[in-house]
Amino acid sequence: MYVKTTKAIRITARPIFLEDKSIPEEMKFFWAYQITIKNTGKETVCLKSRYWQITDSFGRVFEVKGEGVVGLQPVLKPGEMFEYTSGTPLSAPSGVMVGKYEMETLSSGQVFWTDIPPFSLDSPHQLKLLH
Repeated sequence: MYVKTTKAIRITARPIFLEDKSIPEEMKFFWAYQITIKNTGKETVCLKSRYWQITDSFGRVFEVKGEGVVGLQPVLKPGEMFEYTSGTPLSAPSGVMVGKYEMETLSSGQVFWTDIPPFSLDSPHQLKLLH
């Protein structure tokens, strides 16, 4: 698991390689990732948007931007958590994801970004080289 806290918002990421959906001989690899967002602060916040940067093992970079997550803009009171699962395909056997969520406090309307920890997308099909 990968964990990062920014401005009292703790993000935990857990990637899962989906062997049954992947077709390595066709360079199709799929991952699910489970995200837990916990508000450890004192203000109620709303997740407004997301930004992801996905880099595959060949160095190709993909960006994903949009409102909310999985079609929702969850509101988190102090101490509350929100969990969701999503996924990503790659045409490479491994990669790295990193991102951020745009959050807004409900009381003051203050907008801020909270970091999603970088996490590895590793498959058993990645060629291992010793240096």
